[in-house]
Amino acid sequence: MSKSVFVPGHITGFFTIENHEIKLKNGSCGAGFLLSQGVKTTIDESDEFIIDINQGNDTVIREVLRILEIKPDFKIIQDIQLPIGAGFGTSAASALSLALAINEFLDLGYTQDLCGQIAHMVEINLGGGLGDVIAQTGHGLVLRTQPGAPGVGEIKSFEYDVSIAWKTFGEIDTASIIRNPHHKQVISDAGLKYLEYFEEKPSLRNFLDFSNRFSQETKLMSGEVKSLVDYFNSMDDILGSSMAMLGNTAFAFSYNEDVFKTLDIEGLHIDKLNNVGIVYD
Repeated sequence: MSKSVFVPGHITGFFTIENHEIKLKNGSCGAGFLLSQGVKTTIDESDEFIIDINQGNDTVIREVLRILEIKPDFKIIQDIQLPIGAGFGTSAASALSLALAINEFLDLGYTQDLCGQIAHMVEINLGGGLGDVIAQTGHGLVLRTQPGAPGVGEIKSFEYDVSIAWKTFGEIDTASIIRNPHHKQVISDAGLKYLEYFEEKPSLRNFLDFSNRFSQETKLMSGEVKSLVDYFNSMDDILGSSMAMLGNTAFAFSYNEDVFKTLDIEGLHIDKLNNVGIVYD
């Protein structure tokens, strides 16, 4: 018997940092979107505890097990399909897919929200993204209207039939930014402004426009990401482009996938907006 759970990757376009002394209320508001790729965790029967992970280390896995207070006698297989540390929410997807898969495998009877709260605690404890977990319980384009873990925070999801291209230039240390007082103030001021704008007029084009403005105002965009974003934004058939928060990664949207296929850009990946979300197998 084995149980598998897939959790999509998540890219944030703009956000506010909402710190709270209660960890489940600690988080962020903002807007982002889900990808068709993410993290798939499989729990399999085994005579001994085995971790089989295709990239990165087992820090997230061991923190989930610590919070669950489980001494495992099974095999954990994780397929992380996106770059780590580049703004794709892979640590959150790893934690959430693992918590959900263990819940299914051991028949613990936990709700999805409770598994999400466990994953959110892992993210807080390890200095990961503040809003990825709750966003990954949604689908499509996700607006986070209240901060916190699933069941505490609030989200709205919007579905679009749209293609996405992305290219990453490497990692950004999320913890060093979200814990820096200056960065926190600049991010939250700009994020609150564009959050209010988007809540008034939610649309795909506004998401892309506000994300680009946010990345420029916060000065988080590297030169190489800015060059690619400017190139994307100069093309008529591309709806808009910006930087993944927080990662040294550029993304762009288009209704026509062929637009991206004709571009001669090394390391460019083409995806679709994920309007399904979490998948249990």
